[in-house]
Amino acid sequence: MGTLLKLSQTIDAVSRLIGRTIIWFIFATAVISALNAVARKAFNVGSNAFLEIQWYLFAAVFMLGAGYAFLQNAHVRIDVIANKLSPRLRNIIDVIGIIVFLLPLCYFMITFSWPVVHGAWVSGEMSSNAGGLIRWPVYALVPAGFGLLGLQAISEFIKRIAFLTGNGPDCLARDTHNDVEEHIHAAVGDTTPNNAAGESQK
Repeated sequence: MGTLLKLSQTIDAVSRLIGRTIIWFIFATAVISALNAVARKAFNVGSNAFLEIQWYLFAAVFMLGAGYAFLQNAHVRIDVIANKLSPRLRNIIDVIGIIVFLLPLCYFMITFSWPVVHGAWVSGEMSSNAGGLIRWPVYALVPAGFGLLGLQAISEFIKRIAFLTGNGPDCLARDTHNDVEEHIHAAVGDTTPNNAAGESQK
């Protein structure tokens, strides 16, 4: 289990890095939107490329952030039902959901979207709008996003199994992220506290 928890720890670190990165995409979207509005209103100058880059960035936040949202347990749940279930049953439901629904969905989306990305790359497909952007980067967000979500699903599966077998805390409980990370560090023989845990101890 220690090796699997180390793998989970690595995947979580990747998801956190991406989560911290895409925050800047939101900032960039706001800045571009503001500059584009000023240019249009004040100077009567506009660009379809500036308009399209805004929804490219928004799509990147939505697609690439799905794995990070899963890590933070921020996705939608039916709380009125979930809160009435025991921790063990909640984790069992998650294990079933990851294996039966989430991982197959990720595989399906990657498999069926990749030919579209490849086709756009080979053909050099461009936006139909004058001055628009090339299309393959935004298409590539689909397999990339579901790939990252699938990786995080594997990490969450490992953590759910660790809890069910008595080798880890309940990561579905509120405010347990630091406890989960500390337990994984201990399981893989790393006694160095993570930054979040270190800050909480100060």
